Amino acid sequence: MMSENVHENANETPNLSDKLDKEIEERAHNRTQRPSGSAFREFIGEDWGERPTGPTRAEVADYTPARRAALGSLFPGERLVFPAGDLKVRSNDTDYRFRAHSAFAHLTGLGGEDEPAAVLVLNPIDSQRSNDVTDADTHEATLYFHPRASRSSEEFYADSRHGEFWVGARLSAEEMQTMTGIAVKHIDALRDDLAKDLGSVQIRVIPNSDPHIETLVGELRAQNGISENTASADFALAEAASELRLIKDEWEIEEMKKAVAVTAQGFEEILRNLPRAIGHWRGERVIEGAFGAKAREEGNGLGYDTIAASGNHANTLHWISNDGSVREGDLVLVDAGAEVDSLYTADITRTLPVNGKFSPAQREVYEAVLEACEYALETASKPGVRFRDVHAAAMEVIAKHLDNWGMLPVSAEDSLKPEGQYHRRWMPHGTSHHLGLDVHDCAQAKRELYQDAVLEPGMIFTIEPGLYFRADDLKVPERFRGIGVRIEDDVVVTKNGAVRISEDIPRTVEDVEAWIARVQEN
Repeated sequence: MMSENVHENANETPNLSDKLDKEIEERAHNRTQRPSGSAFREFIGEDWGERPTGPTRAEVADYTPARRAALGSLFPGERLVFPAGDLKVRSNDTDYRFRAHSAFAHLTGLGGEDEPAAVLVLNPIDSQRSNDVTDADTHEATLYFHPRASRSSEEFYADSRHGEFWVGARLSAEEMQTMTGIAVKHIDALRDDLAKDLGSVQIRVIPNSDPHIETLVGELRAQNGISENTASADFALAEAASELRLIKDEWEIEEMKKAVAVTAQGFEEILRNLPRAIGHWRGERVIEGAFGAKAREEGNGLGYDTIAASGNHANTLHWISNDGSVREGDLVLVDAGAEVDSLYTADITRTLPVNGKFSPAQREVYEAVLEACEYALETASKPGVRFRDVHAAAMEVIAKHLDNWGMLPVSAEDSLKPEGQYHRRWMPHGTSHHLGLDVHDCAQAKRELYQDAVLEPGMIFTIEPGLYFRADDLKVPERFRGIGVRIEDDVVVTKNGAVRISEDIPRTVEDVEAWIARVQEN
């Protein structure tokens, strides 16, 4: 009897599950009270004026074909899938603001909040099939997305995700193709197109981009008996897409300059709000909010969570709770970057005296870090230097100062040896990382193309040494305890050497003090 009951309940479970799913879905519409009926649908579709002229071809569309061609050449004869990613739930039926996967953004040029659930596919082509195809062409691009529906459709007024009444007018297929220079199709065609000839064509998808698309690709692989080495194949695509961004083109460099310019405005907004931060019980959030407002007004928003760390909080490398007070006489370390509409982000750190003047001890630590910055930049400008050499240069200066202060158990020279590294107690992070669409850009690149690579024109990276003397660190001279300093600039390699993109954001003691005075006087 027990065995039979279990069997009967098992048969009933799918029906019960379906019923519950349907009931939950219906309850999701409890608050909507949407209008219905044929008369309403006919009425709302009538008497709409002409739409504004659509977008013209985007400037970036002149650069994306070369990016796609470079990537496609590494995977001849294969189908390559680049999801934008989908909306992510913040709470119940509210989502986080959308931000496309960086590989998708890089290859399409789409930024801002475009285009959730879209997918770029690079399909292999036969160079012999058409006179329009050159020997260099290995793939043709198709962008799959959900285009704007007509005003006579139910989607227009009833679809809270895609409907024009809810989220504004979306682009039509023709407008998207004009803007991006990429052939477009409705997203509904994606499954059949990905399945075409899959037994004879290998397919790769960017991992960790969109679980729905990754599941779809997995199903199609299984249907065609493709099961071996799929994870490594997909990782190789992500690796190649990451490495493609190591060298920025002219358009990308200009976007980075825009991001740094907006970030500079954000820092000036911080300086204006410093007096208010001093009197606020969570003054760090006053600083965070001042920068965030400017980043959103002038750009797309923040490139990453702002660090606004006052006093001893500066000695926590990723202090992002920003819930502390800001006191007279403290330093406040602000690590912040604005992301512009193209999704390129700056990454700047300045350590600021709250009252406008560095104390002697603060100045001593600050100038040691500044010297490390300058020597690292000087090193980055030398011919044949490798990425890792920039960090080594900064460490030479840091170790020298720690030795002079009597903080090392060995000489600076011995500390710099691999078996030493005592100086890293007070600077445990790296000096530099690539920067671009991601704040830590090109993170999947192979070591030989990143850390071990010779610097080349078009590379953009940070230089950000620091010293972190925690208040309870008894190995630190008492006068330095509680002081944390980091100075970070964004650098582009040119044919004439490395140049700070952020050169106009003050960094010396005298310039920082004058900067604070000037902004607060105005």
